[in-house]
Amino acid sequence: MATKTGIPAGPAMTKPGVTLSKEEVMRYSRHLIMPEVGMEGQLKIKQAKVLCIGTGGLGAPLGLYLAAAGVGRIGLVDFDVVDTTNLQRQVLFGTSDVGRPKTEAAAERLRNLNPDIRIDTFETQLTSANALELFKDYDIIVDGTDNFPTRYLVNDACVITGKPNVYGSIFRFEGQITVFGYPGGPCYRCLYPEPPPPGLVPSCAEGGVLGVLPGIVGTIQAAETLKLIIGKGEPLIGRLLLFDALAMKFRELKLRKNPECPVCGEHPTLTKLIDYAEFCGVRGEEGPTTVTNVPEITPKELKTRLDRGDDIYILDVREPHEYQICNINGHLIPLGELSKRVHELDSSREIVAHCKSGKRSAEAVEFLRGAGFRKISSLKGGILGWSDEVDPTVPKY
Repeated sequence: MATKTGIPAGPAMTKPGVTLSKEEVMRYSRHLIMPEVGMEGQLKIKQAKVLCIGTGGLGAPLGLYLAAAGVGRIGLVDFDVVDTTNLQRQVLFGTSDVGRPKTEAAAERLRNLNPDIRIDTFETQLTSANALELFKDYDIIVDGTDNFPTRYLVNDACVITGKPNVYGSIFRFEGQITVFGYPGGPCYRCLYPEPPPPGLVPSCAEGGVLGVLPGIVGTIQAAETLKLIIGKGEPLIGRLLLFDALAMKFRELKLRKNPECPVCGEHPTLTKLIDYAEFCGVRGEEGPTTVTNVPEITPKELKTRLDRGDDIYILDVREPHEYQICNINGHLIPLGELSKRVHELDSSREIVAHCKSGKRSAEAVEFLRGAGFRKISSLKGGILGWSDEVDPTVPKY
């Protein structure tokens, strides 16, 4: 069904007998006096069911504004716990929540914000085995995840179940927002038919993110969700909104539905969920290191050998700004500069390479072994492992 403006109406018509209480009329009065929302729109919001995948950077503002708006049923899917590093941007949580399951802490905050709505919590990882079952009871799915396997999983499950996918992504100073999977519109695979090679695109944990960025992007996702519910305005269907916080500019790209798309095309070949870790080339639970079969040394082993005076060259392959945060007196040659500065290294000396967690140093070791270095290994767990096992005064970031 469409409104007079030709925009698809909300996911469900208001049901007979559903009303707002006196208290709800007061709570939502600023919505009710807007002709675009009014009583009819607010009743649609009250009956709407939205599932939020992730309660982190994007899920935090999203959950707050959906709850404040009066969305009647909100589902939260997350299996993580609150960490100190989350507090810079995940405004659902406070310092006292560190160590608590995110779904538990988030539900408590949202129920306090609006006790008249229903909050469902699913403290689990979204997988191919549970996605369809989780999605079936909700009208709209909002993707607040930060990894490619889950994004493809959310997309495919949304197309299969016929649910709109309100998508957002963030990195450093930039964000993207659109609506995938709406009837007649493109899906995530129309934009990204294939995932990038593993390790090519760093995560926020590796590349960082401006703390306010997920607030901006997540709030736009909330606005798009509410527009879909009440059936007003022009949703971001077939449009990708790009935001650059450094330049403070918005740009828009047109997206087209791919008739050959294996999921939403005219003749779909992918009609059930697959192994998305395998599809994206992710190696299960092997940890942060994607390069395998490289020699490693543990932080405790390295500390013992340095204390006894062994001649070991510590090679730090992080970036200069990371070195300023903390270091263990290594020689800084960022991984991206290693091929041009390999002549600075003495292949006759023993070298231990390290980074933040072990991923980049493993890549450095693989490269140097290919260049003829033999006495070289990677510090297992990187400087984070050194902080955990050797020197807790070294800050973790």
